[in-house]
Amino acid sequence: MKYQPVIGLEVHVELKTKSKMFCGCSADYFGTEPNTHVCPVCLGLPGALPVPNRQAIDWCRMIGLALNCQLASFSKFDRKNYFYPDLPKGYQISQYDIPFCDKGEIILSSDKKIGITRVHMEEDTAKLMHQLGISNFHFPKETTFPISNKEKYSLIDFNRSGVPLVEIVTEPDFENSQEVVEYLKKLQQIVRYLDVSNADMEKGDMRLEPNISVREISNLKSQISNELPKYKVEVKNINSFRFVEKAINYEIQRQGELLDKGKTPIQETRGYDEVHNRTVSQRTKEEAQDYRYFPEPDIPPIRISESQISNLKSQIPELPTEKKNRFIKDYGLREDQAFQLVETRKIADFFEEAVKIGKKFGIEATAIANIMINKRVDWSRMLPAELVEAIVKSKREDLPAMELENIISEIIKKEGSAVTNYKRGKSGSMEFLVGKVMAQTKGKGNPNQIRQKIIEKLGEKS
Repeated sequence: MKYQPVIGLEVHVELKTKSKMFCGCSADYFGTEPNTHVCPVCLGLPGALPVPNRQAIDWCRMIGLALNCQLASFSKFDRKNYFYPDLPKGYQISQYDIPFCDKGEIILSSDKKIGITRVHMEEDTAKLMHQLGISNFHFPKETTFPISNKEKYSLIDFNRSGVPLVEIVTEPDFENSQEVVEYLKKLQQIVRYLDVSNADMEKGDMRLEPNISVREISNLKSQISNELPKYKVEVKNINSFRFVEKAINYEIQRQGELLDKGKTPIQETRGYDEVHNRTVSQRTKEEAQDYRYFPEPDIPPIRISESQISNLKSQIPELPTEKKNRFIKDYGLREDQAFQLVETRKIADFFEEAVKIGKKFGIEATAIANIMINKRVDWSRMLPAELVEAIVKSKREDLPAMELENIISEIIKKEGSAVTNYKRGKSGSMEFLVGKVMAQTKGKGNPNQIRQKIIEKLGEKS
């Protein structure tokens, strides 16, 4: 291979707070009528003042903690100035030199560490809708336009404007598109475990922007120079893992071909054309100085104490990697089994609850894992107790009468206090005895048959 890819990532994650970042408008905008979740603040009207959403800031910091970042004890918001139709104020409230979180990492399955440069908070922009003609847009009946339906138009929906947006920026540590996809899947899983975003890419909750360049591998030293290329190409707003992989592979090939011709790729922003599987130029890429950052004068600096940091840490659940390792250690699962069972918190919690119930019936954790992974029953439509019952039924056999009687006699002898409690009218003690027999038979036997036999045995002894 002649060229080594150098790839970094910017990922934007919309938080699922009830209200927007700097105003009280509902942030639940998806699928609603255009421009119905708006106010003077998110429309950028003169004199409107922003009020930061504390929940969004806390969630941004929790993402940073989950990514092993350091939290800044002192931080601030900044104005990022640029002119574009989706930005009504002419600037975006973002963070520049003092983000809430920095210097983190995610570890890939190969043990390679991907450095997290920063995790910062900003407001989302409005949504532009590009279309030929106006016939497919919804307008009030009284709306009239002196235009042709064959012309191209862009309309703006400000419902998304001001929605809390977390940007997660990596170091240029990726060397291929496969590493990028693995990282993105881990990041999406972590964000969903934290329950701060749905990270649904089809709805725009998670938007992917790789920065791609390539450098020549030295033929003399057969080593890659540590010096970064003098350019980078950013591909904006990709909405699927498959497309980000294709866009990166296309760019690696395109840039390599330009370098072969003695040309240096232009530093620019490009978009991904999923129909033709190519990237297309959008604009020359800006540098930080082009945005003329300066501190947001309408929002005071923000501090956080050690006790507040400790409180945020206490709210972070057991994350996927730690949970996977615990499942392997505690339940004797294979790594591939544990990996599948921690895919979501819902699946992991269901499994652990089923294991807890199954233990009473002598059902091994591995048996429950196999049932769930191989989908021999539709466990997604069941409660954990119902899954265990289904497993018990599948294993149930009528034991030989003599063998069953011997087991019952042994349990009655060992569990004298439960027998006494049952005779005193505590019906729960009977279920305890049935469970003990079921455990002894490793799930075999019919509970009704066992219950009847225990009653008969206790009747003989009374």
